[in-house]
Amino acid sequence: MNRLPLRSRLTILTAAAVLVAVALAALACWLITRNELNSQLDRSLSQGLEDAKQQLQRASRSLGPFSCQSQAPDSGQYNINPSNVSAQIVLPDGKTCLITGSRTFTTTPADRAVAAAGPQQDSVTHTVHSRGTALRVYTVNADAELVVQGQSQPIALSVARPLSVVSDPLTTLAWVLLAVTGIGAVGAASAGLLIAQTGLRPVDNLTQTVEHIARTEDLNVRIPVEGQDEIARLSASFNSMTAALASSRDRQQQLIADAGHELRTPLTSLRTNIELLERSEATGRAIPPEDRRALLASVKAQMTELASLIGDLQELSRPDAGPTLKVVALHEVTETALARARLRGPDLKILADVSPWYVRSEAAALERAIVNLMDNAVKFSPSGGEIEVRLRDGLLTVRDHGPGIPSEELPHVFERFWRSPSARSLPGSGLGLSIVARTAQQAGGEVSLSPAPGGGALAALRLPGAATAPPEIPSGASLADPGPPEVPPSDGR
Repeated sequence: MNRLPLRSRLTILTAAAVLVAVALAALACWLITRNELNSQLDRSLSQGLEDAKQQLQRASRSLGPFSCQSQAPDSGQYNINPSNVSAQIVLPDGKTCLITGSRTFTTTPADRAVAAAGPQQDSVTHTVHSRGTALRVYTVNADAELVVQGQSQPIALSVARPLSVVSDPLTTLAWVLLAVTGIGAVGAASAGLLIAQTGLRPVDNLTQTVEHIARTEDLNVRIPVEGQDEIARLSASFNSMTAALASSRDRQQQLIADAGHELRTPLTSLRTNIELLERSEATGRAIPPEDRRALLASVKAQMTELASLIGDLQELSRPDAGPTLKVVALHEVTETALARARLRGPDLKILADVSPWYVRSEAAALERAIVNLMDNAVKFSPSGGEIEVRLRDGLLTVRDHGPGIPSEELPHVFERFWRSPSARSLPGSGLGLSIVARTAQQAGGEVSLSPAPGGGALAALRLPGAATAPPEIPSGASLADPGPPEVPPSDGR
């Protein structure tokens, strides 16, 4: 079954379900009809028995003690009119005396027992075969006697009717129900095929679209969404998936193009400087010491910028989903970033107010993001300027007193490789703030950059807090032990 196409399986299952339902309904109809016909047959036997009793009573009143010549069962072909009930008297020895009908019928030990037992055994109902005909027989004690050869004997009354009055309609009904079941099966198969074709048409469209995308790699193809059923939801989900893939591919191509453009600048500068050094060695014309030192410093700076750009590209090339998040002490990461910022801006005054705060994030990515915020502040701060860093209740702010950012440039500051026209001459790749925004999003926070009151720029990073486990108490330590003295917060000096 699993090897068949889905359309064939749906057709077979639909036809099988309808066939079973029709077959069960036909069987129930046949059984109900049989029981009803058998009940009608038994009621007709009871009525025939009452008629036989009345005939017997009328004969006894008019003739005195009822007597008839006992008849043995006739050996001729038994032929009872199916519309009438045959009745006979049954003696204890099995002899019979016909009351109505054309022939007597076979008696059984049960009939003879009813005749011999008298009122102690009221009646018996059974089926017998008499001369090739199946009969339904109802025998009851007559509570009377019959004079046979001068002797009075107890008698029973038996009435019979051919079972053909039941079996013939049931046979006809069975053939009719069988034909209806067959027609229902054929109709169910046809309906199942039609339903499968109609229901799977959206799936066929989806399959054709997938095959087209696999063949042409065209992610701009969309499937029409009709209705609100499961197929419509599947089509909408597929359209969303292809749109996300197309967007991801566009971003990837844009990243490659931007990365190639950004890499070209330091590589070109490196190539020029190295060619100058190589030409000096080849021609034997020494470069003045000051110029040589400047070339080597330029080469070192370009290599540093190139390494930083490659690191930023590696950071951005990681998947957007699925980072390994754990509880990180944001205040400790901030102190580490402050130490690096003081090394990069020794002539700057950095004021810090940091309070403990724990977040769920990736430690390395979080440290890189905060370092990028500090580096931006250091890079744009004037010589001897101040940088103010504050961490309170999950809000980290970094404020510098540099030239600030024009309002028309604010919407672009977190885009990859975007750099302000006024900062093109400064070192950097334009990826720092993009990495900060990515890290904030992964940690469930947000970042913003705005002009600071009085000049400069204000960067704000807000991250939700995370629950932390209580610190473990060392073995042998007392709860009253105050521990090491608390270190006051750094004032930046």
